[in-house]
Amino acid sequence: MRRRSALALPLTVTLAGAARAQAPQRLRIGFAVGYAPFSEIGTDGQLKGFEIDVAQALCARLGVPYTPVILEFDGLIPALQSRKIDAIMASMSITPERQQVIAFSSPYYFSPARLVMRGDPSADVSPAGLKGKRIGVERGTIHERFLAEQFKGVQLMRYATQDQAFLDLKSGRLDATLVDAVIAQFGFLNHADGRGFGFVGPDFAKEQRYYGKGIGVGLRKADAAA
Repeated sequence: MRRRSALALPLTVTLAGAARAQAPQRLRIGFAVGYAPFSEIGTDGQLKGFEIDVAQALCARLGVPYTPVILEFDGLIPALQSRKIDAIMASMSITPERQQVIAFSSPYYFSPARLVMRGDPSADVSPAGLKGKRIGVERGTIHERFLAEQFKGVQLMRYATQDQAFLDLKSGRLDATLVDAVIAQFGFLNHADGRGFGFVGPDFAKEQRYYGKGIGVGLRKADAAA
């Protein structure tokens, strides 16, 4: 609760610009589901998670109604640019490349990036050690770019959602997946499907030239300046 309170003021200021730009309309916030504990669809069919709770609290503080818009991750920035949504809250890393086209709030959380594999936690996960391995990533993420540029010898398998990658990892169609550690823990490893799997290797998010400065709210540059 204290963490959410600490986030409230800077993120409220961030969303205020988007709200002013849209007044008196609803604020449309883009989410990508399958990111437990941040954003997922519960057994009752309703959106839930940390980012959902924060978005609801911020819009209530602003006195602005909001509409959640569920999109695939790689469609979020195009939707923001084409004004189909007004803000992004989808565990999106603040990177120099993304900052060229959209604005970001200050970071509201940080997450390690880890490989999830079955078996030996001390396995060689260097580019040489992973050569020829099938590594799954969600399309449009920093993980995709990082592996494509730094692990050229792997078979890079791209998925529309991280949940699809987890399914193929469990079935043996993947050797590993690179994912935010918190999402892997809550969305896979803590469940029966994740038995026998674990984190292997270092925290790749320490490569700041790829992973940037943390996770922020994405906005149109004009709205952020409003």
